[in-house]
Amino acid sequence: MSLLEVKNLVVEFPGRRGTLRALDDISFSIAPGEILGVVGESGAGKSLTGAAIIGLLESPGRVASGEIRLEGQRIDNLSDAQMRHIRGRRIGAIFQDPLTSLNPLYTVGRQLTETIQAHLPVTAAEARRRAIALLQDTGIPAAEQRIDHYPHQFSGGMRQRVVIALALAAEPQLIVADEPTTALDVSIQAQIITLLKAICKSRGAAVMLITHDMGVIAETCDQVAVLYAGRVVEIGPVHEVINHPAHPYTVGLMASIPDMAQDRERLNQIDGAMPRLNAIPAGCAFNPRCPRRFDRCTVERPDLLPAGATRAACWLHAPEVAA
Repeated sequence: MSLLEVKNLVVEFPGRRGTLRALDDISFSIAPGEILGVVGESGAGKSLTGAAIIGLLESPGRVASGEIRLEGQRIDNLSDAQMRHIRGRRIGAIFQDPLTSLNPLYTVGRQLTETIQAHLPVTAAEARRRAIALLQDTGIPAAEQRIDHYPHQFSGGMRQRVVIALALAAEPQLIVADEPTTALDVSIQAQIITLLKAICKSRGAAVMLITHDMGVIAETCDQVAVLYAGRVVEIGPVHEVINHPAHPYTVGLMASIPDMAQDRERLNQIDGAMPRLNAIPAGCAFNPRCPRRFDRCTVERPDLLPAGATRAACWLHAPEVAA
């Protein structure tokens, strides 16, 4: 059974000049103990998908249709008060910049213990013991002393570990990690990736990892969903998507990664840019940038079609074309 199931999710932003559809028919699921990577260029809808799941869409954004289910329970139609009980307790969040996630006026210990006591029926002493254990689990040395330090007294990598400890404080079933390694150097990135994988394995938690880095996806994830213009264009096992990309957009993303085995003066790039929400082209949204488009691509939008071991929203995999 899936721990998280997102089905036909549509997120819209009403405005004076009309309604903008930022997410259009997004569907995927994550099983317990599984890491799903969500990847794409800036503006693809990655962070917005995470915000919709957590229940933190900024006004006037709204879930216009579709469903989000956590362990079979629908959560997209809950009130703000009901979502506050789920957020933190059943869904944890790791954000990109730890400085904006931590209160500079409180020690990390106070922030951890207050989070634990808000969601679990424990005493202050027990909450502190759990907070120290969380800091130790996330690799912070001398946790008994560091728990009383303020965020500015930690390095960037250590602050990110504190944010991960906060996300784990109430033992959630699902963790939404939005670009958790972007602000970190390569060696610290590797440590955070290893930590996320260990958490997933030891706690049986599901992780939704939002990133633009295909290298992080390859190292961390079991499944990957590639987003473009608010739509899933390819989804499947990570090794299949990376080694045998089925959608031209995924092919372009993989080709843009530097290859250490080849000596090239210039990297490959995908011509053009992500379309604005008020100017998404008819048919396949990627068609203006696609080197393999044909007439049908410009008039009819493809659904996700079987493409080997993955599924891709591309007419190249329609039975009559693939044959």
